[in-house]
Order: sequence, then structure tokens, then C-alpha cells
Amino acid sequence: MRSIALKNNQTSVKMDLNMMVKLILTGLLLFSVSLQADTKNEVERLKNAVVKIHASSAAPDYFTPWRLMNSGQSSGSGAVISGNRILTNAHVVANARYLQAQKNGDPRKYLARILFVSHDSDLAILTVDEPGFFDQLKPLPIGALPDPLQEVSVYGYPFGGSSLSITKGILSRVEHQFYAHGGSYLLAGQIDAAINPGNSGGPVIANRKIVGVVMQANSGGRAENLGYFVPPSVIKHVMKDAEDSINDGFPELGFRTQSLESPAVKAAYGLKPHQSGALVTKVFSDSPASDVLQANDIITRINGFEIAVDRSIEFRKNMRTNFKYAIDQFHLGENVEMTLARGGKTLEVSVIAGKQDRSYSLVQNERFDQLPSYFIYGGIVFVPLNMNLIKRWGREWQNKAPVSFLHARNRWSSEAQQQLVVALNILPADVNLGFHDWKNWIIDTVNGQPIKNFKEFYNTIKNTSQKHVVLKDSFGYQLVVDHKKALATEKEILARYQIPASHSPDLEPAGNLHSKQD
Repeated sequence: MRSIALKNNQTSVKMDLNMMVKLILTGLLLFSVSLQADTKNEVERLKNAVVKIHASSAAPDYFTPWRLMNSGQSSGSGAVISGNRILTNAHVVANARYLQAQKNGDPRKYLARILFVSHDSDLAILTVDEPGFFDQLKPLPIGALPDPLQEVSVYGYPFGGSSLSITKGILSRVEHQFYAHGGSYLLAGQIDAAINPGNSGGPVIANRKIVGVVMQANSGGRAENLGYFVPPSVIKHVMKDAEDSINDGFPELGFRTQSLESPAVKAAYGLKPHQSGALVTKVFSDSPASDVLQANDIITRINGFEIAVDRSIEFRKNMRTNFKYAIDQFHLGENVEMTLARGGKTLEVSVIAGKQDRSYSLVQNERFDQLPSYFIYGGIVFVPLNMNLIKRWGREWQNKAPVSFLHARNRWSSEAQQQLVVALNILPADVNLGFHDWKNWIIDTVNGQPIKNFKEFYNTIKNTSQKHVVLKDSFGYQLVVDHKKALATEKEILARYQIPASHSPDLEPAGNLHSKQD
């Protein structure tokens, strides 16, 4: 009897164990199914927050600055964020004449409009006014910068198809880079996910948050599957800047530096071997730093960040980038605290973050969403030299643009000389006989007077009382125009070449922008 009872008990225990195992397996299966369903739903919510942006754009033609180039169609991507807004790239909407947004899985395109653009950071904020567009679209929050080697997902609408694409990659590097669109030097993240045309403006996502905005792919031909994105620190700076709808941009303090990796340079300025910093080489006279910094100062700390001899700071544990990062965190009007070494003494100073009122380079960075400046006099087309004009030579502008234009990029502006003026080409007429083949000519003086900027150049010629206008370059070559004849033939030349006005509207005096042709 006892043995029978024992067998019954063993059988009961086995049945209980089998039941428990079945219950556990069933629970795990249900949990797995539930987790998969939640994951699928979460992915769908993320996908629905990514929209396709269609742009019809027409950029000004800087070779004929009174005209627009042929319009073109392009597309990009964007992500829905709080406040019924869409975050995308500035270059997706630059010079756009008509914008539309399209939701994931929806064949309809909705009229969109721009709320804010920061070309420097290559970011733009759009909205759609159509009621119901943002219904069922869960906005994505802005997250923190991922850790190196962390996996991220890139959402967007690249070329080759019309549906949403999702690719995965690894964050491989974070440091300052030159942004291809605006030419600014800001923090950027690098990932190894495939990025193609159409991905621009799409979100880089980790932990269901936006941790970057795709902006450009490697174009050097020496590396594959390298893409760059605008990181959270830049995004958040722009979001705060956009609160008043006025684009203040990133502060420019108005000084330039070089590294202190040379022991001889350190010794020359009284630094000990273990000390480090950035040597100030140039302080612009009308800049926020002009009353605080001096050439040959050594900046050792900015906002608590210690500057290394290569001008880098540790902005995150074991991650370094250019010290400009410390300045980029400020907004206009805030105090930037610095520690200097000057003549062997340590100084604590403060610079008020200011806005750059003019280009510190004689060749202004590329500008968007605005008409070019031009002035036609005696059949000569005059324009200011800027990167818009230089890049008009195409993707290989570095090899095709005039050498004098390219060299001018290395020259600083000053109070006395803020812009360079170019005689772009000649519209052949009797008044300019003998100069019909002159083009792309940088002018240095007008009747012996140095040129400060383009508007002053325009006013000098318009108001001259001289019989002849003599234009000279830095080598002494000159072009001479009979002033009375130039004025008398102006309407005839404009009509012959079908040009609507002799000058761009920005050259008109304030309050006279709508005056008729002279």
C-alpha cells in the first residue's frame, strides 16, 4: 500500500510540473506575441510621424541676376514634432516656390508652408494648415545624443521608390564638420547607414526619439555608406531660436585662432609646457569681442571647458570636438565666460554673444531665399562677389570658377573694405566699345576711390559729377566709361537685352523700394 501511495504522489508531482511548464510556456508565448504586437504598433507610430516633402524650387541665376533659373522638382523627408510642426532640412525647402507634405501611406499631398528656417544649421520648420492633417500623427520628442556604437534608425523617402524606407546604422563619430548647405562649422554626427537623395530631413531615431536630422552624405568618393546628421544640441538651439520666429542664429564673437601644438609658440607667449589653449590671431574691429580680446591672447577656458593645444574640448566623456561647441550653446545677449593668458597674466573676461552683422570674409557665404544684387551701367553688369556666384560654375566650381574669385575667399573684410565688386560681363554697345570681351573682373577703385561695399559702389557711380568713370583693378588695368553717354543709352541697352531694371531693388533708398525705373 505504501508503495502504491508513493507512486501516486510521484505521478501527481509530474503532472503538476508538466502543467507548470505548459503554463510558463503559454505565458511566454503570449508575452512574446504581445511584445511583438506592441513593437509593431510602435514602429507604425514612428513611421506615421515621418512625412515626405515635395518642393518646386527656382533659384536665382547669378550669371543673369535679374532672372530665375528653370524651376525643378525635388523631394525630402521630415518628422512631425510638437505643435503641429514638421522638422526637416533647410536645403529641402531652399528657394522653394511651392511646398507639399505627404503622409505615410496617404496618396494625397497637402499644401505646406515654412514657419522658420536656419540655413546655417540646415534646419527648417514647416506646418500644414489643412484641418485634420496632424490627426492620428503622434509627434516625436527630441532625445539626447546617442553613445558611440549605439544603433540608430534612419527614416525617410530616398529616391528609387515612393514608400518609406528604414535603415539601421551605428553612430561612429561626433565632431565639428562643415555643413554642405550653409557652409557653417557646427557639431555633426556620423553614421554608417545608407543615406541617399530624398533622405534629407528625415529623422535619426533611437529609443523612439529624434536624435538627429539627416543632412548630407559623404561625397568624397573615398568612403562608402557614411552619412551625417544634425545632432540634438543644434536642433534644440534652433528650436529655442524659433520661439520668437526671428532667426538670430548661432553667436559669432568675431575672432580667429590657431592651435598651440608648437612648444616654441607656447614659450613665445609665456605659457608653461603643461599649459594649453588657442592663440588668438585676429579680432575684427566691429565684433562683440573687439573690446575684450586682443591678438596674441591665449584662450585657455570657455564656459568651464578647458581648451587643449589642438583647440578641442571634451564636451562629453571621452568625446572631443572644436572649442566652438562651447560658444554654440549660447544665444544672443548671453555672456560667454573666458579665461585668458595675456602677457604672462591670467584674466577672467566675458563677451556678450552677438550676431554677425556682416561677413568677416570678403566673399560672403552662400545665401538662400533672396534675390541677387546687381547694377547695370554703361552695359556693364556689376555684382558683389559671393559664394552664390562662385558656385554658379557647378559642382566642380573649385576647379572651374575664376582663380581670382577662389583666392579672394582667403581674404578678410574690414571696415574700409567689406565686399568685392565684380564686372561680371559686358552687354555689347557703343558705350563700352573696346571692352566687349571683359568678364569676371574684380574692381579695386572707382575714380581713384577704394570700394567699401556694393551699395556704396552703386551710389558713387550714380552720384558722380565726373565726365568719365574710371574703374581700376589692383594691377592697374582700367576700364573707362563716358558717364553722360552711359546714362543716355541706359534704356536702350535694357530694352535690347530685355532686362527689366538697371539695378536690384535692394539698392533703392529706404522708403523708395517701389520707385519706377530711372
